[in-house]
Amino acid sequence: MGSTGVRIAIDAMGGDRAPGEIVAGALRAREELGVDILLVGDPQQIEAVLPPKTNLTQVEIVPAEDAIAMDEEPLHAIRRKPKASINVSMSLVKQGKADAVISAGHSGAAMAAALLRLGRLPGIDRPAIGAVFPTLVASKQVLILDVGANVDCRPKFLEQFAIMGSVYSEFVLGIPQPKVGLLNIGEEDCKGNDAAVRTHQLLRENSQISFAGNAEGRDVLSGDFDVIVCDGFVGNVLLKFAEAVGSVMLQIIREELPQGVRGKVGAAILKPNLKRIKQRMDHAEHGGALLLGVDGICVISHGSSQAPSIFNAIRMAKEAVDNQVLQRIQSQYQSLQRESS
Repeated sequence: MGSTGVRIAIDAMGGDRAPGEIVAGALRAREELGVDILLVGDPQQIEAVLPPKTNLTQVEIVPAEDAIAMDEEPLHAIRRKPKASINVSMSLVKQGKADAVISAGHSGAAMAAALLRLGRLPGIDRPAIGAVFPTLVASKQVLILDVGANVDCRPKFLEQFAIMGSVYSEFVLGIPQPKVGLLNIGEEDCKGNDAAVRTHQLLRENSQISFAGNAEGRDVLSGDFDVIVCDGFVGNVLLKFAEAVGSVMLQIIREELPQGVRGKVGAAILKPNLKRIKQRMDHAEHGGALLLGVDGICVISHGSSQAPSIFNAIRMAKEAVDNQVLQRIQSQYQSLQRESS
């Protein structure tokens, strides 16, 4: 497949399985999606995991002298290691040498590097991590944000998350007039703490979104909402719980299949169905979460990501670039500022 002109900087040293699985996923994306990849990290380690017949003229390796470990304090590490792979990757986007960045490394470090190197979009007070979840409705997904960037949120932050999520849901996920919900403990307008009540009022009065009311926990995966906003503390708990439920369900299905010949025959018959179940439930199929609100496309992948996850993360980044997510978010905020002035 020929190049699409989209250039993706990949933190090849980030993640539990770096650089092998990171590089493998990147090479697959180059082949199948036509993106140009920039592998950022230790050249010797990267070259050691490249397939024997790799044409090095078609793979750009950008040297980085260091990497940030998972147990390091993110902001301190980002400042102490200016030439770490995640910093170099972000700088490539800032300099216009790449259109997006992917990292499966320390998520806190990725967020810190994005804020320090790329900065926030005009009008955005806090960036948010948006994760895509499967729903009970076939082929329909729900975008949850924030799932970890901000532990405490003011109502106006959640309003901004709703606008950014709506833009992404409409122009990348292809959902016209996405329905926005506020995660809460009840459907009534008056439910929740003071911040929830004030946020509900802001969302209800915002003409740029289609606010559908409060979403209780049981509504998250119902398919009734396209975007659900919450603070990063609750969102991260929700994300980790959903990942665990998906893994548990897949394990239960495997264990409950009959043993012996009957089990093998049954598994063979059900194989296409089981594959579709895995695709809907496995977080690896979604690749990662988009960091919305910074001045650049940044996808944060799971620390245990393998090649398929990295491939899907690159696909997610490419879709965000192709659909001009940054420009559309900026346009929405400029429109909002004109309306309020």
